[in-house]
Amino acid sequence: MAEQLGPVGPAPDTDDARQGPREGIALCCSGGGYRAMMFHAGALIRLNEAALLSRLKRVSSVSGGSIVTGVLGLFWKQLQFETNGPAKNLNLVVDKLREMASTTIDEGSVLGGLFSSDTISERIIEAYRKHLFGNATLQDLPDDIAGPRFVINATNVQTGALFRFSKPYLADYRLGTYPTPSVPLAIAVAASSAFPPFLSPVDLVLDGQFWKPDAISDLCKAPYTTNLVLSDGGVYDNLGLETAWKNYKTILVSDGGGKLAGEEKPSRDWVRHSKRVLDIIDNQVRSLRYRNLIDSYKAPSTQSNFRSGAYWGIRTNIDDYKLADALAAPHNKSLELANTPTRLKAMDPQLQNRLMNWGYAVCDAALRAYYDQHLSAPKNLPFPNDQI
Repeated sequence: MAEQLGPVGPAPDTDDARQGPREGIALCCSGGGYRAMMFHAGALIRLNEAALLSRLKRVSSVSGGSIVTGVLGLFWKQLQFETNGPAKNLNLVVDKLREMASTTIDEGSVLGGLFSSDTISERIIEAYRKHLFGNATLQDLPDDIAGPRFVINATNVQTGALFRFSKPYLADYRLGTYPTPSVPLAIAVAASSAFPPFLSPVDLVLDGQFWKPDAISDLCKAPYTTNLVLSDGGVYDNLGLETAWKNYKTILVSDGGGKLAGEEKPSRDWVRHSKRVLDIIDNQVRSLRYRNLIDSYKAPSTQSNFRSGAYWGIRTNIDDYKLADALAAPHNKSLELANTPTRLKAMDPQLQNRLMNWGYAVCDAALRAYYDQHLSAPKNLPFPNDQI
């Protein structure tokens, strides 16, 4: 029987994106399993060197990106930021992610969930608890004064809306907000990274009386408010973009997501054919979000949809940034890394280093080309022995 979770204290003031975006930098981290996790880790190293990590106001993530940001949020208080400068202890985060990337959790969880009384999602939650988060909850994340707000995004299968985990509240526009939740970080990240069909769904049991609906919350009633069924945040928004874009004027996006492969002879049985059609729909939604983001960067600064910032993707050709001093990243090599399967499967240390090197290099190029041309170019990759 799942434990019924309730708030741990009074609700703080909530932000309201309907008031429009405000000054500040938001970082979005996409899904993509361990591949995206290590790619984002490399980007964090570069953001930290550029003294941007400490300036973030919002960190929004989905799926594999939420593994990274969940660890970053949990260790935030221990990172020892210099005044207006980088953190001294970012290695705490990187080392924890290495530990996770060295452990296969999807295959065993799927098989165990099929042949035992535990569900697949319960096994994933236990793996996150064991290797990353222990008994930490959303209340162990920094508050809005001590650091950025960390928003871990999932998809609410019942309402069809984005479901947001954060320290101040849980939120779903069709339910309202749920103040100061005591939800374990392991559950929040498991819900965000519950890739369908095998790792989805994650069940979340809450005390429904604490939901606070507003004028548009049309489903604020049981069982929507008490027995929630959640899936991967990437089902709704694979860039983790929505909550950041609506709230802040500067948007940095790290995209470690995959690409829909061609299929010469699509299956005709209804199960596999339906999955292929759903994958095409999902790919189109991702493409639309990407195009809207890029359009917002290109918009006149006087328009309401204008955003400053930068986007870097695991499939980007670093030459497209047209920097004479960009770090060496041959496109054929970076594409090899981009084609790493979307799994929670153990990676050897060399692959981990190469993915982090690539995330570091392309993040650097994007920042210096589109965000701050005065940033100094790095002299080398963080793991020079393994290159890209």
